[in-house]
Amino acid sequence: MSKKIFSGVQPTGNLHLGNYLGAIKNFVELSSGKDNQCIFCVVDLHAITVKQNPKELKKNIRETAATFIASGIDPNQSIIFNQSMVSAHAEAAWILSCVSKIGWLNRMTQFKEKAGKDKEKASIGLYSYPVLMAADILLYDATHVPVGDDQKQHLELCRDIAQKFNNDYNVTDFLQVPEPLIHKKFSRIMSLKDGKKKMSKSDPSDLSRINLTDQKDEIVNKIKKAKTDNSLMPENSKNLNKRPEVENLLGIYSSLKNQNLEESINEFQRKNFSEFKEKLSDVLVEKIDPISKEIKKLLDDVKYLDKILLEGSNKANEIASKKIKEIRKLVGF
Repeated sequence: MSKKIFSGVQPTGNLHLGNYLGAIKNFVELSSGKDNQCIFCVVDLHAITVKQNPKELKKNIRETAATFIASGIDPNQSIIFNQSMVSAHAEAAWILSCVSKIGWLNRMTQFKEKAGKDKEKASIGLYSYPVLMAADILLYDATHVPVGDDQKQHLELCRDIAQKFNNDYNVTDFLQVPEPLIHKKFSRIMSLKDGKKKMSKSDPSDLSRINLTDQKDEIVNKIKKAKTDNSLMPENSKNLNKRPEVENLLGIYSSLKNQNLEESINEFQRKNFSEFKEKLSDVLVEKIDPISKEIKKLLDDVKYLDKILLEGSNKANEIASKKIKEIRKLVGF
């Protein structure tokens, strides 16, 4: 059965291995599926829920588009576009926010995490972010949305909003209720310096992450310095959760090799870390170094990137403008 897939990535700059293995690698696989229709959005409206430097944001939008293309998403086969260039997203978000319940949004754990202790200082945009995410998805009648653990709750909200709108306006199945696509092989990627912390661009140490713009020598050096422990490689997965750094590195290796954790453990059981790190560096360099080179090449061709984003936004606008027109009519505008 053909799938209509929608997903977005925030243009926050400095995308890293966690972004690649958690989302972009999966996007590439989905976009190569014969019957899949894929729409990938650079979600810059989401990015401004926290203060951005306008010049940096513009640069990061292009870098995100470049990363999509460099990783293997073909702009001739999938739509790659810029959210703010399609005005239907903002309009649909407002209409859907009038359907959504405050109680639903109050349950969103990601807002609580991002807002921290002083919720009063967080922006309304950060609070209502999941409604905009719902608008992004529902405008395109997406049947499936790839989600990680941190976005599952937001997709559930999107489903609730779609069902409530359909009920409120007595239109069965007008807004498609999307299904989640859970990436089963994916292991959550943690910091190379601390296996209990998520890999993040905001970590002050560049040694904590593999950036998608890193080149061969940087990748090798970072893996060499990655934190491990004093034991040999594990014999099995028993008690592996007590060795978070080792579990993380094995998870990275498994994801890159498209194999399960047990296979990786069997491959390196009771070996020294130096041997494992050498193999891990090899697979990382093989995968990331060509992407890094291609990103740099694409970023040197700003006209090409802007053309891809404009063409993609025009295609997206064609779909979204029809849907918002129907929404307006139903609401009574």
